Amino acid sequence: MVWLNKIFKGSNLKISAGQSHGSHADDVFWTEPSSSIDGRQGYEDEDVDHAIAVSLSEEDQRGKAIDNKSHLEEDEQLARAMQESLFTESPPHRNGQVYQPYPFFFPSFSRRCAGCNKEVGHGRYLSVMGAVWHPECFRCHECNKPIYDHEFSMYENHPYHKSCYRKLFHPRCDVCKQFIPEIRDGRIEYRAHPFWGQKYCPLHERDGTPRCCSCERMESMDAKYVTLDDGRKLCLECLNFSIMDTSECQPLYLDIQEFYEGLNMKVEQQIPLLLVERQALNEAMEGEKNGHHHLPETRGLCLSEEQIVRTILRRPIIGPGNRLIDMITGPYRLVRRCEVTAILILYGLPRLLTGSILAHEMMHAWLRLKGYRNLDPDVEEGICQVLAHMWLDSEIISGSGSNAASSSSTRPSKKGARTQTERKLGEFFKHQIESDVSPEYGDGFRAANRAVDQYGLRRTLDHISLTGRFP
Repeated sequence: MVWLNKIFKGSNLKISAGQSHGSHADDVFWTEPSSSIDGRQGYEDEDVDHAIAVSLSEEDQRGKAIDNKSHLEEDEQLARAMQESLFTESPPHRNGQVYQPYPFFFPSFSRRCAGCNKEVGHGRYLSVMGAVWHPECFRCHECNKPIYDHEFSMYENHPYHKSCYRKLFHPRCDVCKQFIPEIRDGRIEYRAHPFWGQKYCPLHERDGTPRCCSCERMESMDAKYVTLDDGRKLCLECLNFSIMDTSECQPLYLDIQEFYEGLNMKVEQQIPLLLVERQALNEAMEGEKNGHHHLPETRGLCLSEEQIVRTILRRPIIGPGNRLIDMITGPYRLVRRCEVTAILILYGLPRLLTGSILAHEMMHAWLRLKGYRNLDPDVEEGICQVLAHMWLDSEIISGSGSNAASSSSTRPSKKGARTQTERKLGEFFKHQIESDVSPEYGDGFRAANRAVDQYGLRRTLDHISLTGRFP
């Protein structure tokens, strides 16, 4: 029979097909997209499949002239039985579903490689990304070497070896420097600082990895922090701008006083400024009857009571194990001559952070000295945060001290122009004020800032004096 001869004399052309799928990452959970390659060698099975299909079509045409229809039906049944007997393996699967080969034949001239644009003739080929490829033409977008693996990754419609993709796009932990591990469902979960963008494994929030007490960045493997005597950690960038003793802080105190004078809010009284350790600050806070304190850690106090405070007289030095040693402290007796006896600031913080805390506490002093009594915490802390934010703004914008607050201030800052690193720290300290979530410091600042933006600082203060609230 004609169809039986065609089974053994059919075309040598091969047929293959394949497909790929990928996915992309989101903000917190990162997923490595992957696709699969379906590339197969055409064998005699496919020739037989094509020959049978052609023979059945021809027999169907001849069937019009054949009277013995039962004989034709027997031939067709026999052909189907032989076809089924040739396929001993189960049909191929992809993405959990059975892949059905194309039921028709593509001539070889209709297939062109998406890589070299040459004809894909007899032999092996790959069908991925909606096109066909010579195996040697399907290459990684990074290393430009052929992708022979069964799976590959995609990014922006480009294929990658899984290893190349991991090297380029798999997030690394900025703390331990390792690839951030996958979680159970294949996604990658990590934490990121909202300002610095530092990415790290969630484990580091629980394994005791230190944070800088100033900028909040985690200590990485390649940058060891300095340990202060009270246990706080300080990164080397913040250490470079830190203020460590009371005498070192006096020029900054003069800057803040001039800033207030430029706002026509001069503080006439001579108020002592002392840099202290954390223990001394906590002890002074316990002895103070008035004031609102920002938990979890207070970094500044405006005192109204008489007491003895231990202040830092000489800055410490860095000793073995990156610890600060040889710090000298001494007692200082506070005497009440007005409503404010002293301002205390936690030592070891960068100049801009120390200055913003000092500007905040100076506003507490100004309010008490001007007779602003019994203000609600959100009002008092809110307006104090506005003054701290304004001072930081003036420092960052001017880059050379606080004289930007008023043309009447002529003495430049002792530090001179801000470096890019210090300006970035200043932006972070502003961000801390702006993003604070506490009712007194955060909501209070935002309410006070809106009032100052709309009515100005002087009218806002006048309204607070009359009503105890923001306008």
